[in-house]
Amino acid sequence: MSVNTQDHHTTAREPVPGSPPGGRARSGSSPRGRTPLWNWRTAQSVKGASLTFPFLAGFALFVLVPVGMALRESVYTTKSTGGLGFGGQTVSFAGLDNFAAGLVDGSFWTGMLRVFLYALVVVPLTQVLSLALALLLDAARRRAAARFRIALLLPYMVPGVVGTMVWIFQYSPTVGPLTPFFEIFGLDVNFFSSSMVWVSMGNLAVWGSLGFTMLILYGALQSVPHEIFEAARLDGASELRIAWSIKVPFVRASLVLTSLLSIIGTLQLFDQPLLFRAVTPETITRDFTPAMMIYDQAFKVGNLNYATALSVILALVVGVASAIIYRFINREEP
Repeated sequence: MSVNTQDHHTTAREPVPGSPPGGRARSGSSPRGRTPLWNWRTAQSVKGASLTFPFLAGFALFVLVPVGMALRESVYTTKSTGGLGFGGQTVSFAGLDNFAAGLVDGSFWTGMLRVFLYALVVVPLTQVLSLALALLLDAARRRAAARFRIALLLPYMVPGVVGTMVWIFQYSPTVGPLTPFFEIFGLDVNFFSSSMVWVSMGNLAVWGSLGFTMLILYGALQSVPHEIFEAARLDGASELRIAWSIKVPFVRASLVLTSLLSIIGTLQLFDQPLLFRAVTPETITRDFTPAMMIYDQAFKVGNLNYATALSVILALVVGVASAIIYRFINREEP
């Protein structure tokens, strides 16, 4: 009995395999029942998060840093000293003076009103036409839909400047084909007049963005379960009723996304009116849109500080307008 007892005590005092002499736990190990601070799952999470580093670095370098520089530039003012270009420049702290001047600048807000009214017509028209085309493609055969999809996407592939130049040629009353075409019906249409210039640019905007918007909506339609369509047809629903009651609600999120992208792009309208100004300067002035006024103040007038403040104001207006429209369009159904 005594021998067995001694063997039992000897076995109880044996150290745990892998532990250092003396029975002490190895450094870094966790007590029994506790989750270690650094385990396999944490390591995998860190590795996954590290994949976002290139994006975060690019976002910081090309977005956050320019925004910080713009805010810094907008609170200063630069004045020239001396005459005939032989003097220097004096930079002084202006605080919020540039922002205060921009908030009461009539030319800037008149241009903002122009593009806002322009967006009220162009954005809904683009969305309705794109949705109609997406529904037609979804109802067509897959092979035919692929051909038409590529054809409709071609205008979006054309650079904006090139597309604007092409349409300016089409609108030209001397060499363009559109003016003689309307003359056949006894109509004298001047696409560069003050009453038609917005129609001309609106047609160009719809032509350029129709294919891209249609492609997004068509992709959303492809994710709708086809079993729902079959069940609706068995219940006697027509194709028009299926499109209105099933397909359109399913692409609502995509409609909100494309609407916001169109609104943001419209409020920043720049390249189209700038090129149209070359052929009709009496109609399109230097401050025709907010972006054109910012460009003129920065590179023609040379008031970079004021132009930067106007850019910040424009960004705030675009952000607020996008948030309001998103809240209005994407509100929950009662």
